[in-house]
Amino acid sequence: MSGTAPSRISRRTALRGAAVAGTAGLGLTACSTGSGGGAAAAPTAPVDLGKADEVPAGGAKLYKDEHVVVSRTEDGAYKAFSTICTHAGCPIGMLKGTELTCNCHGSKFDATTGKVLHAPATTPLEELAVKVEGGKIVAGPQK
Repeated sequence: MSGTAPSRISRRTALRGAAVAGTAGLGLTACSTGSGGGAAAAPTAPVDLGKADEVPAGGAKLYKDEHVVVSRTEDGAYKAFSTICTHAGCPIGMLKGTELTCNCHGSKFDATTGKVLHAPATTPLEELAVKVEGGKIVAGPQK
């Protein structure tokens, strides 16, 4: 027999280590770019978003599946922006009034201008070309 006793890990130490490892995993998940392993992306071609009158005057509408937000001024002009956060590439999934909030890290953007309202993002959202054709909104990359 050697002169050293085998080391033992207490149950409390093992549970504490498991909790730390689980928390670290959650942090990594929050920093990932989208679900399903693929990164979310803004439209690379024009997309039909539906009826133009669904966007209220003075308000905005979030099109989660297309990663686009469209706003409309009181006088009827439309603006569109990508809803891929400029901080870490996460898809933005929350719109309240005209304020977009990124679920990953809490960056906030103005849906009418694309400007950053709250860090950690520092770069505005990408503006997209938008037009109304036959009563429908079409948005896509700038030409």
